[in-house]
Amino acid sequence: MKTPLPDGCRVASLVTLAFASGFSSAQPPSQQTSYPVASSSNAQPTLNPVVVTGTRVDQSSFLLPMSIDVVESPVIRDGRPLVNLSEALSRVPGLVIQNRQNYAQDLQISSRGFGARSTFGIRGIRMIVDDIPATMPDGQGQAATINLGSVKRIEVLRGPFSAIYGNAPGGVIQAYTEEGPPGTELSAMLLGGSYGTTRAELKLGGTLGATGATGTGPFNYVVDISRFETHGYRDHSAAARYQASAKLTYRFTHDATLTLVTNELHQGGTQDPLGLTRAQMSVDPRQADKSATTFNTRKSIDNTQGGLVYEHKLSPSNTIKLIGYAGTREILQFLAIPRGAQIPITSSGGVVDLERQFGGLGLRWTHRTSGPRPLTLTMGIDYDSSKERRKGFENFAGTVLGVRGDLRRNENNTVTSFGQYAQAEWQFVPSWILSAGVRHTEVKFKSEDFFSGTGNPDDSGGMTFHNVNPVLGLLYKATSSLNLYVSTGSGFETPTFAELAYRPDGGSGLNFALRPSRSLNMEAGLKWLPTGNTRVNLALFQAFVSGEILPATNSGGRATFQNAADTTRRGVELSLDSRFGRDLSAFLSYTYLDAVFQDAYTYRPTAAPSRVTVAAGNFLPGVPRNTAYAELTWRRGQPGFSAAVEAIYRDRIFVNDINTEAAKQYAMANLRLAYSHQFGGWKFTEFVRVDNIADTKYSGSVIVNEGNGRFYEPAPGRNYMVGVSASYTF
Repeated sequence: MKTPLPDGCRVASLVTLAFASGFSSAQPPSQQTSYPVASSSNAQPTLNPVVVTGTRVDQSSFLLPMSIDVVESPVIRDGRPLVNLSEALSRVPGLVIQNRQNYAQDLQISSRGFGARSTFGIRGIRMIVDDIPATMPDGQGQAATINLGSVKRIEVLRGPFSAIYGNAPGGVIQAYTEEGPPGTELSAMLLGGSYGTTRAELKLGGTLGATGATGTGPFNYVVDISRFETHGYRDHSAAARYQASAKLTYRFTHDATLTLVTNELHQGGTQDPLGLTRAQMSVDPRQADKSATTFNTRKSIDNTQGGLVYEHKLSPSNTIKLIGYAGTREILQFLAIPRGAQIPITSSGGVVDLERQFGGLGLRWTHRTSGPRPLTLTMGIDYDSSKERRKGFENFAGTVLGVRGDLRRNENNTVTSFGQYAQAEWQFVPSWILSAGVRHTEVKFKSEDFFSGTGNPDDSGGMTFHNVNPVLGLLYKATSSLNLYVSTGSGFETPTFAELAYRPDGGSGLNFALRPSRSLNMEAGLKWLPTGNTRVNLALFQAFVSGEILPATNSGGRATFQNAADTTRRGVELSLDSRFGRDLSAFLSYTYLDAVFQDAYTYRPTAAPSRVTVAAGNFLPGVPRNTAYAELTWRRGQPGFSAAVEAIYRDRIFVNDINTEAAKQYAMANLRLAYSHQFGGWKFTEFVRVDNIADTKYSGSVIVNEGNGRFYEPAPGRNYMVGVSASYTF
């Protein structure tokens, strides 16, 4: 297997094309340092938002040499049920985020092709909420813990600079909770829709100890609780989710604040309909596979976590931030593992019982200078730890299936990550900004086996990985409204404990032969603000990955993995956001992604002894070549009416590495209508939403390399939702 090296001609083409796009109409560099910003009237998101992701300090996204998009509160909340990240993030170029219609397995999220093969949870992408990680040290994350009801904005970073965050070559998704209003506000939301879907939410926020005409005070709070329930589009897919979150901020002085953030997620007995074969989906896309009901496949989740963030501005130039968090996660999952596959002494059974404790600490120092050559320097350390007690049981007792039986696995698994990083932004001349950084990360895995005996050896063990990842970016201010940039950096992705769980040879214990994959990422692009009401972003990117973590075997309901081949991802991202007068706005994003295997490799996809060969040049599964999103929104006054049409296109998606099957391409449209009005101190909003207006039949997501050929997770046809929200300010 060869290690990929960048093709100099290709890199040069990327850079040349990006710069040529801007210089064709560039004016002489301007000394002007201000940039047009869209008006925030009528609750419109800004076109030039200030972001934190990418540099860890407040910075205009227009001045950063990286692809970073912001989805703000008006977009997150406008006529949306606030259940899944896919509702608002489908518009972000480079990001493919799909609702599986299966709340036992969370969303399917990939960024520039990273993370597409994950069959559950989020990997390859770092997830953070209010500076608190929602991703474990091994790189496995969960999207369901983010409470969208109180989110103020979501920042999405792709490309080389994600390496500064550690084990996340695909990028970073970071959510921020809103602040409470100056007074006290109580709000509620209630919605109902197709397939027995309901959601109820109650939120209280405000400021205590307010003084003066500004209404500001030392204590600010937001508390949000919600309950979501659905019978499910498909058979055997019912779910109920309870969430609660709180953000409490105390300001000691103007320069020192302490913030407490907590969240709770409870999902009991969530049904898992599994995937369908192409034939099953053609006959009845709403059915569940027979094995789902035979074994009563289901999952229960309890997740509780909290954290403290202390920020102190020591001087006009120096700020420190201290972060600490801790939490617990409990999972009980019943899988459709055939009884015969559980007979070998090394089997782990068909029931997963997991209890996890996790936590971490962070320290960050930021130094900022002003003047003709401003410099921002950030240095920090992160320590994250996760310790889980994992037990496996048979999913039968006697002749009764789908119940917890005898113990088959019992172990403690611990993973820690310790990272040190430094990052700087330097405007060394008025028209040029240099960004650079480096991170060293150490990831340790350790397993203690408590289930050993005759024919089942002690499988305790561990391993440690070290990675040093530099990044470099350069931005050129071609005009006061056009910036051009290039960036490059290396990244890595460790195997997760889920990928280490089973060995390809069928032996017991963890697969300690796995190693991290490593990537070299390059990007070139432009950011253009032709008017105060329009913004255009264009990025060209390329990533070389060596030692990609790929399937080794897939049978008996178990997948094992190997470092088998090198891969290449290259593509284009484009977004256009424009406002026409006070009432009309349009948004368009498009992504072209060419993601292929550079090397051939073999794996065993079924219980049969024969292996299959994945040819060099095959397309990576789970990744569409072309994706597009468009939205046209009309708002009339505030309060008043609003209406929007959303259009989504996804190219075909191969479902396995050998490219023998694919989910067909599709296009669909959604419609939402809302009316806002006030009555005394009350503000009301009613909305109606119709998804998939044309009743398009398609697979919303796929299960990559599913060993039984059940690759497809069908999406609903035309469906409806109505809701009302009310708020009262005291």
